[in-house]
Amino acid sequence: MPTGSDLRFRSRSLDSYLLLKLLHILSAVVVAGTGAGIAFFLFMANRSNNPDAIYITSKHVILADWIFTTPAVIIQFVTGLLLMQKLGYSFTSVWFFSVIGLFLFIGLCWLPVLRIQYKLHQLAGESLEQQHISRDFKRLMRIWTALGIPAFAAILVIFWLMVFKPLPVV
Repeated sequence: MPTGSDLRFRSRSLDSYLLLKLLHILSAVVVAGTGAGIAFFLFMANRSNNPDAIYITSKHVILADWIFTTPAVIIQFVTGLLLMQKLGYSFTSVWFFSVIGLFLFIGLCWLPVLRIQYKLHQLAGESLEQQHISRDFKRLMRIWTALGIPAFAAILVIFWLMVFKPLPVV
């Protein structure tokens, strides 16, 4: 029969698990929500062909990535590893390789997107003077979009893997 100290230890352990899980879920919401919001607002600003709107939006997109997305991605990675350890999931399982592979794929899409966003902002600034959006800007927006779509789809696949665990975790 468990003693009072055993129950307190289990309670603390459960509390730390639930806190990790909460942080993991909240950071996933921030990554997906910020990503969708950024994509929507920059896409719509681009469609407006309004250099002022594009310039301001691109500035805020860069800021949002640094304030929200970057910390959330770090929290995702750290809490994910800690949760795996706490739950006894194998770091050599098919499930883990699938999740980490998608996570790295998203990162490989996101890193050039960050660089492109700075270039888009610069080109949008140049467009302010000319009151015309350049072909270079439109070309980079197509690349930005082409990288964002598969990255966001990969986020949705990770959500599916997290919820349904269709592959062995041990």
